Amino acid sequence: MSNLLRRTTAPLAAALMLASLQAPAADKAPTTIADALKVAATQHRPVLVDFQAVWCYSCYYMASHVLNGPEWEAAQRKAIVVESDADSPEAQTWMKKLKTSFLPTYVVLDEHGNELGRITAEQPREKFYPQLDKILAIGNTLDGLKGKAGKGSVDAVAAVLDAYQARGEGDEGFAWFGGLPASLQQNARKDARVTLALDQLSLAKAKASKDSSAIASSAQKVLAQDIGCQRPYVLDNLLEATGKLPAPQRQATLEAQRKPLDHYVDSQVLVSQPACADQRSAVLASADLDEALGDQAAATAVLDRAITLTRQRLGSNLAGDRNLADNLRMYLLRAKRTAELDDYQRKLIAAYPDDYVYAYRYGRSLIDAGKPADALPYLAQAADKAYGANRLAVAQQRVKALKALHRADEARQVAADVLETNGPWFPKQAAALKAELNA
Repeated sequence: MSNLLRRTTAPLAAALMLASLQAPAADKAPTTIADALKVAATQHRPVLVDFQAVWCYSCYYMASHVLNGPEWEAAQRKAIVVESDADSPEAQTWMKKLKTSFLPTYVVLDEHGNELGRITAEQPREKFYPQLDKILAIGNTLDGLKGKAGKGSVDAVAAVLDAYQARGEGDEGFAWFGGLPASLQQNARKDARVTLALDQLSLAKAKASKDSSAIASSAQKVLAQDIGCQRPYVLDNLLEATGKLPAPQRQATLEAQRKPLDHYVDSQVLVSQPACADQRSAVLASADLDEALGDQAAATAVLDRAITLTRQRLGSNLAGDRNLADNLRMYLLRAKRTAELDDYQRKLIAAYPDDYVYAYRYGRSLIDAGKPADALPYLAQAADKAYGANRLAVAQQRVKALKALHRADEARQVAADVLETNGPWFPKQAAALKAELNA
């Protein structure tokens, strides 16, 4: 799924670097990873990179519920914190280098840019800070952990396997584990964390090879264990991998997942104080599972429960908790409660006037509903706020709407303006815009 205020890039003065040691504040933080590493080289402190995006609902949760308070202030004293917008060229370069594809992801780097550890996905405070404190206190690089593992530390073996799993490097993880002494492998396999990590690596390996049968088999092994808040993500893998099976065979495979998922949702998600931060993924996975099992009534029921509970928790202040506010939007969309969704999206635009995302989404939905003229004002509003790769996405929808209204000259001008300023940085999005223009 963030601290969503955009910041402009500016060089850091030496005095600012020194002051940040004394009182880390948002307006004194480095604005790029490159700047943060320069500071780190001077101060010999680690860098905590917060990879985020304005469209990342999980980032909203972290900003509102976790990245604040005394624990966060302590983390800012220990590390140089930098927010990295996933839609920026720098972030995309670093995410590729670090093999990061999930938002939010928090990566701790040493002063040379080597990874010390990472935390992925939204986490409640009581889970996030112990993980972060451990990374900051120990400062282990992957090579350091491998060294400890080689000396017989099962804890280090599990940590290394988890690191490979977080990167989706199943082959590499198995190759490393297979190179350990046989006695250490045998001893490590007795540890539940190592067993789970190896099964997760099998799943990562199967996903990398796009082997649906292997994905389904590995996902079922992982789901049979106590995986806590990871359950909906692994279930998504199983649902996708079995999507082309004959309905009776698929239902027989999935039926075993219904009871544990229902228990997970009822005890940890749709409750007054959820134990798992990512409520949305659990609700949507539950609805998907019910539909795959042919139980539309159950799918509707879980969505209705989520809508009711989220409205109760959110109240009338949509700006009070953006994660919950955005969850409600998705639940209404998934439940196909179109009239309610249209009204709600307009309220979200009013509640968050300083970013592009809700105006863009609503404009896009109006195009899909065959209302391009109604969509254009919202897309123009989004264009005024969009940045980076997002400008190309907004322009693509504007071009689509203008072409539907037979305003081809305006469509070409919109595309030309954005391609000139943003196209060179984002070739994939630029190609999609050109394809829309020429379709």
